[in-house]
Amino acid sequence: MANKNIPASLASLNKQQKAAVTAEDKRVLVIAGAGSGKTQTLLQKILYLINEKGAKPSEILAITFTKNAANEMIDRLIMSVDFDGNYKKILHNKTLSVSAKNTQRRHRIQQTGWIRNLTIRTFHGLCYSILKTYGVSEFDNKFKIITDTGFVDEEMVTITASETTYTALHKVLIDCCSDKEYLIDFKRYVLDYLVDKLHLPQRSALALSSDNKIYTSLNGTRVRSKSEQYIADWLYRHNIKFVYEPKVSFQENEFYPDFFIPDANLYIEHISNLSKGLDFKEKQFNIAGKLLVKTYEEMTRDTSLFNLALDRIIRNRLPDGFDVNAVLHYEEEFKGRHHEIRNFLRQLIRVLDMIKVDGLNIHDVATKASKDQHQRIRDFYKLVLPLIERFEIYCTDRSYLDFNDLNIKAIHLLKKSEEIRQKFFQQYKYVLVDEFQDVNKIQVSFIKTLMNPDAQLFCVGDDWQSIYGFRGSDVQYIVEFSRFFRDARCINLDTNYRSTPNIVDASSEVIRNNRFMVDKVVKAQKKSRKKIEVYSAVDFDDGVAFAVQEVKELLAKGISNDQILFLYRRSKMFEPYRERFKKEKIYINAKTIHAAKGLESKAVFIVGLTQGSGGFPDVWLDDRIYQIIRPVKYDILLEEERRLFYVALTRAADILYLITEKGNESMFIDEIPPSYKVLYSKSVLSVLPERILCSTCHKVVESHFKFCPGCGGKVSK
Repeated sequence: MANKNIPASLASLNKQQKAAVTAEDKRVLVIAGAGSGKTQTLLQKILYLINEKGAKPSEILAITFTKNAANEMIDRLIMSVDFDGNYKKILHNKTLSVSAKNTQRRHRIQQTGWIRNLTIRTFHGLCYSILKTYGVSEFDNKFKIITDTGFVDEEMVTITASETTYTALHKVLIDCCSDKEYLIDFKRYVLDYLVDKLHLPQRSALALSSDNKIYTSLNGTRVRSKSEQYIADWLYRHNIKFVYEPKVSFQENEFYPDFFIPDANLYIEHISNLSKGLDFKEKQFNIAGKLLVKTYEEMTRDTSLFNLALDRIIRNRLPDGFDVNAVLHYEEEFKGRHHEIRNFLRQLIRVLDMIKVDGLNIHDVATKASKDQHQRIRDFYKLVLPLIERFEIYCTDRSYLDFNDLNIKAIHLLKKSEEIRQKFFQQYKYVLVDEFQDVNKIQVSFIKTLMNPDAQLFCVGDDWQSIYGFRGSDVQYIVEFSRFFRDARCINLDTNYRSTPNIVDASSEVIRNNRFMVDKVVKAQKKSRKKIEVYSAVDFDDGVAFAVQEVKELLAKGISNDQILFLYRRSKMFEPYRERFKKEKIYINAKTIHAAKGLESKAVFIVGLTQGSGGFPDVWLDDRIYQIIRPVKYDILLEEERRLFYVALTRAADILYLITEKGNESMFIDEIPPSYKVLYSKSVLSVLPERILCSTCHKVVESHFKFCPGCGGKVSK
């Protein structure tokens, strides 16, 4: 329960913040809505534990998601004892580089013993430290960090692998393709699903194209059917050159048999249910002394029998000593296919990440995929399984770990070694976790494994701002906190110090359309009647023109450029605005909504608020490849989009503009009650011609008449 004797140091906190800071329950979740003073509460908790509860700094562990968040926490703690204000000046000095500020931070940490003894780390940084110090029995503790981007925290720069996950996987793929059968299967997958994209509905329209050749064979020849593709591939695999649909002329007649095999002096015609009568063609070939052999669609239903048939038809007609063992090389087979290879490897990287985050076994995933109703999915995972297995060997051999591996290996080490686990049990009596709404399965497992059951767990977050589901975070851990951490106490910080009442109330009304959430009442501390301004543009140019004019007016009122922020769901939404502002020589801040999380601005413009594909919400179910690992329903994705909209709305402190399209407004705008917003739009001109009426007889007359030709009365418009 909360301490009734509130120290003077907590006087600046409101009732809920004080309750959170002084809570002594073993499991505490602080639901900190946007602008509610989350960071301040977390920092005051640390100071309260040290100053009032007598906790040693070395007993406190604070975990963040990003290095920037950890640095911000450290900076604020340093400023709590920065009595001369010099450190604050350093942080706000725009002429100093990030590296110089980092150096100053490290210097201040070393000078301040109690801050030096605190453990404030990211999940990755903490796991890295554990493995580096204690992990020699688990893994080579001289390991390198391999990432998809090559970017790591400053402390890990010196141990970053010289290659990225992508380049390493590409090497492994090339190695797998040294096996001829694997190479052929992979090339078939690339051609069918990454080049021809046969699984997409719009491909059926291509069947109506002029030449109807929508299938690509292994040697790049375009053919008309899957059966013809199979024949062409069989020939390619057996090193047999062929000509597809050669022109053959007998007297005045022209024919185009499906295949001609020069080395066998043989023509092949494949008979399907679409084939026309062949009697005349066969007769002409016989007269000319040319060999024409027919294959039938029914034969293709059993590939083993079809292979035997092709072998029987062709092989005995090849020259003696003909080598049917084709020698295939990766570089030659995939020349000009770099884009498709990159797409495949990007899919593989995401699959690998999802499998690790969700703690799955690749063999279990592959088994599930092998039973999928779609051949594309079965083929993908058939290719992926040996790739992942070889990639794991490749990384182990080179002592590589990725960020997920850091968590997984640290958990395994702590579970395996009671001695190491007890060390952390005894050291950390207080475990604080920032941005808890962003945790994933392995991070929750790490917290539970690392933490002494008798230690206090103090988590801060906001389920309404959980927007990283696509990266594996799972909102259930904060919404159902007490299910994962028993006997938990939940405290709501219900005062928003950032935004106006209309922004706070409107955003709350929108988010309550979600079903999976922690319901709460948030009130604004500010007093303002200003409403949210919604502009329904008649076209894109109109929306851009409106935004430019409003920005000019804000600047004229004394609002600085860095107090104006443009937000968008996807970068392409903002491009026309960027070009116009560049032309007008007006500097503004602009970010995706994901990148703007944690920021605030006096005036905010949210653009691209249209309904449907490419708008906002932009709900698209993931490729079935990923659904095999993590099935996600439309409603769940829509709720995350709504949380993203909530984050966008709550970046605004005082002024908020929503720019949409007339007649195609985002459903999220409709979810804002009318009392919180004001609507603007240009009037649309009538498509009907102007009517001219006689003021006397009221008959319609032509527009050039001033007087009615019927009654002589004066006309009126």
